[in-house]
Amino acid sequence: MKILEDRIRRDGTVLPGDVLKVDNFLNHQIDPQLMDELGAEFARYFEDVGVTKILTVESSGIAPAVMAGLHLKVPVIFARKHKSLTLTDNLYTAKVYSYTKRVTNDISIDRRFLSTTDKVLIIDDFLANGQAVQGLLDITTAAQIPVAGVGVVIEKRFQKGHELVKAAGVPLVALASIAAFEDGQVAFSQD
Repeated sequence: MKILEDRIRRDGTVLPGDVLKVDNFLNHQIDPQLMDELGAEFARYFEDVGVTKILTVESSGIAPAVMAGLHLKVPVIFARKHKSLTLTDNLYTAKVYSYTKRVTNDISIDRRFLSTTDKVLIIDDFLANGQAVQGLLDITTAAQIPVAGVGVVIEKRFQKGHELVKAAGVPLVALASIAAFEDGQVAFSQD
């Protein structure tokens, strides 16, 4: 998606450890107009596959997931990373390791929000090593719910997440696919 690639080139910063910082439009400060365009693009890819709900992980996946939900006219469920007084039992859970935060979280979704009649679309901000997506796939397996696809705003194609999703047999749409970081610059994949 050219508008996203242009924004990454203009406002993204490549940090040591193959980390791309896009906190000025995606995961700290959010550009709502860009999120709307991303949501519309996800909806275009997945509008005819029978999606009934969208799943994501808090917090950076919420903005693109909500906009995709708006365009697909379906609810969005986000897996919580932190326990609360209102989310204590009857949960689907999975463990997710965050490379950028260097911490493992138990993510949870209340079982009331998932039904075997659902067909879900997983949306997230990044796909790198695939841990967040794998956690959501584990939850859908436990809930016995089919996954229509995985949509990610940015994938680092050179890391293992892409192959993890493909090996699961789940359609994958990445709106921006990074082939490599070269001399502090982003090189996008052309396929």
